[in-house]
Amino acid sequence: MAFEDRYGLPLSTTSHETASAYREGVDLMLSGWTGTAETLERAIATDPDFALAHIARGRVHAFYQQGDLARGKAALARELVARRGTERERSHVETLALAIEGRLPEAIASTLKHIDEWPRDAVVLSLPLGAFGLFAFSGMADHDRARHELCERVAQHYGEDWWFLTMFGWAMTENGEVARGRAVTERGFNLRRANAHGAHAMLHAMFEDGSIDAADRLVDEWIPTYDRAGILHGHIRWHQALGALEHGDAARALAIYADVLQPAATQAPPLNVITDSASLLWRLSAYGHTVPQALWREADAAAQKLFPKSSLSFADVHMALFAAATQNREALAARLAVIEQRLADGKLPAGPVVPAIFRALAAFAGEDYGTCVQMLAPVLGEVVRIGGSHAQRELIEDTFIVALVRSGELPRARALLDARLHRRPSLRDARWQAATASSATKKTPL
Repeated sequence: MAFEDRYGLPLSTTSHETASAYREGVDLMLSGWTGTAETLERAIATDPDFALAHIARGRVHAFYQQGDLARGKAALARELVARRGTERERSHVETLALAIEGRLPEAIASTLKHIDEWPRDAVVLSLPLGAFGLFAFSGMADHDRARHELCERVAQHYGEDWWFLTMFGWAMTENGEVARGRAVTERGFNLRRANAHGAHAMLHAMFEDGSIDAADRLVDEWIPTYDRAGILHGHIRWHQALGALEHGDAARALAIYADVLQPAATQAPPLNVITDSASLLWRLSAYGHTVPQALWREADAAAQKLFPKSSLSFADVHMALFAAATQNREALAARLAVIEQRLADGKLPAGPVVPAIFRALAAFAGEDYGTCVQMLAPVLGEVVRIGGSHAQRELIEDTFIVALVRSGELPRARALLDARLHRRPSLRDARWQAATASSATKKTPL
């Protein structure tokens, strides 16, 4: 009897138990749900020679920065699929293996070629999508548009599929089609509510259209159904903390931080640990709220263990937040030197924007707001190249606006805030705009 995945693609296993566990494991992975690793291990246990279960398990290891385990699974999957696998499965394994090994240009090329041949291979299609996908971390300045266009190209092959609709909708949202993106995301999310990526995509749409209170209610209603060990549990609460800051409620934002974002409390993957903690603490401080230095020191110590060396530009920028906020000039200079050497060697996909952000953050933390403005102004349009989502990258623009106000450049700050408020309503931006119309001075916090 031949078995297939949920998208009708043949699976080279003769075990009903394996095929069933693999289908379930893939759905759990695509929904960001708990139990993914255990379910894929069950598929492996019932058919140790089934390559697709091994490479999927390797991808989960990669999510949690378990590099040796992930690469080991990739190597084993390559061996197994060469002995027993279809052409589609061999291409599937090779594409995921390239991604696991961090060979981004090759992985992107392999992904696009594979999707042209097998558009319903959702696991491969998932690789370039999302804020932490291959496109986002490629250094592309148009990765939001690239994700949207890729989804448009394959949409006919998915119909009303819950996973595809949520990712397609999010791609639309990030590319500026917010109303359409929210509607498509909501359609997919309603098909499967046990879908953390769906809830996350909804929160991005709500962030972009200014539905902050509705987003808060969504998290309150939905989060009890999602285990704290879920890959996106902390990050979804991070979105709720941003909503609290929209209302100027620093106490609630800090309470959320202590509950699920603080390194000692979170169960998130390493990249989320450093980005969610650094960005929330930086926002609190930049917006004029008091952040205990102990919180910065604890988070920085955890971050240094997780990302001791320069890696993804998105991670490096958040490591710069830690170094700047803790006034660790030595750490900042050391990482900046490595980044500049990577840039000189042509090995920094995001380009000159990364060292510019480093210098700007250091200046801001030292209250040299004029230099911060000078460093950021020429590269604001290139910040997209570091990856992540618009909501995450907005931290850099927020820093720029605060620096403008504190350096006395109120007309420039007002112009930028006007543009933002024309894009979406924001209680925070409205407060800031009012502040720029007052007699704000360099030392006046927003």
